[in-house]
Amino acid sequence: MALTLLGRHNPLASSTEQLRILDETANITPFATRLTQAGLPSLQASGITVFQINVGKLCNQTCRHCHVDAGPDRTESMSRETAELCIAALAQTDIPTVDITGGAPELNPNFRWLVEQARALGRHVMDRCNLSVLQIPSQADLAEFLAAHRVEVVASLPYYRASQTDAQRGEGIFDKSIDALRLLNQLGYGREGSGLLLNLVHNPVGAFLPPKQDAIEAQFRKELRTRHGLEFNHLYTITNMPVSRFLEFLVDSGNYEGYMERLTNAFNSAAAAGVMCRYTLSVSWDGTLYDCDFNQMLELPVDHGAPGHIRDFDPALLNQRRIVTRNHCYGCTAGSGSSCGGAVASSS
Repeated sequence: MALTLLGRHNPLASSTEQLRILDETANITPFATRLTQAGLPSLQASGITVFQINVGKLCNQTCRHCHVDAGPDRTESMSRETAELCIAALAQTDIPTVDITGGAPELNPNFRWLVEQARALGRHVMDRCNLSVLQIPSQADLAEFLAAHRVEVVASLPYYRASQTDAQRGEGIFDKSIDALRLLNQLGYGREGSGLLLNLVHNPVGAFLPPKQDAIEAQFRKELRTRHGLEFNHLYTITNMPVSRFLEFLVDSGNYEGYMERLTNAFNSAAAAGVMCRYTLSVSWDGTLYDCDFNQMLELPVDHGAPGHIRDFDPALLNQRRIVTRNHCYGCTAGSGSSCGGAVASSS
């Protein structure tokens, strides 16, 4: 099969064309069939404990693995009206965690308002931060804002050495990330007893699965402490999903079919049973509802009778919705599994 992607930001390249590639991959058992073989004829939501808000695709970085295809030239951005609908929906529930992501979510003009409103409702708030955004002059007080509102920082750091991190995220990003981590540590983040959570996210630079989470966490802790005097709470491993920019890299480098075989061969039924979409609801910048951020980028909204937009939010229907799956879901079910909170199961 000839694998080609259209140009970046083309609507077909971001959804229809990607799904065609994923669906037509040779020698791959369709994910839905694999679920049935594992005794899981479908995935059902088990309630919502994480309300994830993707506020847009604007970012100060252009990372080669980014499933959002985010960057400085993107204009998709959540409006105040949609942000208000998110808070109104949240207020109808007792969902404990609000997970704000992007792009660089902090660059959305409504980011701080969302944080303040969610905290006023008594919810735990997570900020998925690329770290270098803390070094932008316009965000000079961002770290202090996050600390003042007790926001958990979930920070992307591909590796503890500059060469691997810069190869994935751009020249000089590692040094900016270290400076940002140092600033967060100075405010108490990652320090024992502070209550300010600083968790790191590691995803591989290339076309392979992440290592064991416990082992790589210990390695990161030792290296960051020894080399830079830095502390953090936990490290999460996340599998690079065959979506958007990373899918383009896989196709262009000739690694696509091998990577998909690697994912499918590592399918773990325990990881499939614990995937994050079962307890997460993802809201896009325009208010459309998705089972996860990856489905959002493939334009696969919630289905099977569940409301499709935040304006029609219905907790009862969404809490028990059937999850939309396709072949990219192998990324979350390989090995120890992958989620926004890291590994979800022991490897089979």
